[in-house]
Amino acid sequence: MTQTTGYIHSYTTGSAHDGPGLRTVVWTTGCHFRCQYCHNPDTWHLKGGRAVTAESVVAEVARHASFMRYTGGGVTISGGEPLVQAPFVTSVLRGCKSRAIHTALDTNGFFGDRLSDDALMLADLVLLDIKSWDPATYRRLTGVEVGPTLAFARRLAALARPAWVRFVLVPGITDDPANIAGLADFVAGLSNVERVEVLPFHQLGRAKWEQLGRAYPLAATPPATAEAALRAAEIFRARGLNTA
Repeated sequence: MTQTTGYIHSYTTGSAHDGPGLRTVVWTTGCHFRCQYCHNPDTWHLKGGRAVTAESVVAEVARHASFMRYTGGGVTISGGEPLVQAPFVTSVLRGCKSRAIHTALDTNGFFGDRLSDDALMLADLVLLDIKSWDPATYRRLTGVEVGPTLAFARRLAALARPAWVRFVLVPGITDDPANIAGLADFVAGLSNVERVEVLPFHQLGRAKWEQLGRAYPLAATPPATAEAALRAAEIFRARGLNTA
């Protein structure tokens, strides 16, 4: 394995929210998105993390391999945006795969073209965050265009790479039924998507923004209700999609 150096923020062990089973999550740093609801703004800047080798990350993950296998879990590379550090992430995925550890990549997909087809084969599962279907809403929410993410989604389907799509339901922003239906129609046309996770917006990330001295853009936005999340999930289910 190439000892590519990268930057990480931290590890979480025993996560049940970042792929199947219980997982070790590697939180990388560096992200070009500026999502208004981001709950990890402390990972935006690449060198805000600590420098590590891919080999040391794999060694840390491997410490929990038996437990993760017992629960049907594995490792998830998240962030930040992992593909800001595509060569480093590829090395970590390769090292984990060589140890028979299930691998998942949590990404917004914008830099998907930084991974070769061979590198994508190292991810057993891709957790693809699609913030919105409507282009104007997507740009308002993230600061970038949606096109590269949708292109990456199509590429994953063409390569038959298993994927879960994640969609955050934000009241007054992403919860327009037409926006949800547009995304549902798109996802229904992808044969590789195993499930869609509708994630209700919450205010839990607000404290980090305040700690960093940043104004939280969605301070006045109420959390999404369970009822609203169920209605959104039904739009996806109506197209034959599995929902969490």
